[in-house]
Amino acid sequence: MQPFGIFPPEMECQMIHKTIQLFTDKEEEFVNLLLEIGMKRTVARTLVFLLNTKEATSRDIERGTDLRQPEVSLAIKYLAERGWVNSDEIASDRKGRPVRNYTLAMPVPDIMTSIEKQKKADVTHQMALVKKMQKYV
Repeated sequence: MQPFGIFPPEMECQMIHKTIQLFTDKEEEFVNLLLEIGMKRTVARTLVFLLNTKEATSRDIERGTDLRQPEVSLAIKYLAERGWVNSDEIASDRKGRPVRNYTLAMPVPDIMTSIEKQKKADVTHQMALVKKMQKYV
């Protein structure tokens, strides 16, 4: 009996094997904590994915986070605007858009400090608005 396939034996194709990273319960919990402090789901999932990998392409992030390509692109843009992510173009012989590798631009504790500073600034601003509203009452 011959193996099932669409190619004759002389044209047999080899499948490419890649490992897909999935979140552990602890990583899902970290994503949920980021969501609770107001981070967007796409950004939180992308950040946590990058926290646990040396480098990743957009496609790797899509597969590992279960996000669509436009969601990953917007999340990467948000992270890059804050200086948390670097990108490098990968040389490729394929046509079309270049492939980029994404890496964290700073250590995780520095990213957490940045998030903390932003949240403190947000709270300070909100409290100033509350005090201003109290003047009207």
